[in-house]
Amino acid sequence: MAATAFGLIMAGTFVGMIVRSRLPEHHLTGDSKEVIRLATALVATLTALVLALMFAATRASFEHTSASVSRLANVLDQRADLAAQLLAEGVAIRKQLRSEIGPLIDTMWRDDAIAAGRTVPARPKHNSSALAMVRDLQPKTPTQASLQTRALQIGTDIQQTRLSLFAQAPDSVSTPFMVVLVLWMMFLFTTFSMSAKPNPTLAIVLFVCILSASGAIYLILELGLPFGGLMQVSNDSLREALTPI
Repeated sequence: MAATAFGLIMAGTFVGMIVRSRLPEHHLTGDSKEVIRLATALVATLTALVLALMFAATRASFEHTSASVSRLANVLDQRADLAAQLLAEGVAIRKQLRSEIGPLIDTMWRDDAIAAGRTVPARPKHNSSALAMVRDLQPKTPTQASLQTRALQIGTDIQQTRLSLFAQAPDSVSTPFMVVLVLWMMFLFTTFSMSAKPNPTLAIVLFVCILSASGAIYLILELGLPFGGLMQVSNDSLREALTPI
């Protein structure tokens, strides 16, 4: 999408250069020049506002997802410690928990799992057999009863965190916003290229500006995909949490 935006904006810039060479000079001077300047300033302000809003929204979503993953890793560590204290029953619970969390990670980081040659479940399972096993425990001592209660609380936290992660949209970037943003940028750079006769300095400056604008779009799109791309949320904490289970 960022490459497409770059191509469209570049095309608009070339169109502006062609139009510049064919328009009468009085169309780009005097009152006409002032109107074009004011219109360009208005669209530039709107573009900057939309860019800021989209970056803030995607950044907040990315940070929320990262915090949820960290929380899930933390409660998994606590669940593993409690399972170890449940003696014989805890061994089966830990095995069941590991069998559930591994596919869960592959479901969220689908691209990484496919690249590693692992089979990715079509739909994630929201029910937990490990949690059901904890509910079915028959504590024989007050200590075991306390451990069971705490394990149920942690299991509920795991379920809520899993649901919050899967409830998020796979792509938090609004397509209509992106389309309008690219159209505005095309208009801006078209008018920029019409403002002066083509020369090497103008071409270099416009190219760098177009590249920067496309880079901003790319960063926003990357932040909108927390489980894919180059800036994805790391799953190392979850993988490390699985090690002692």
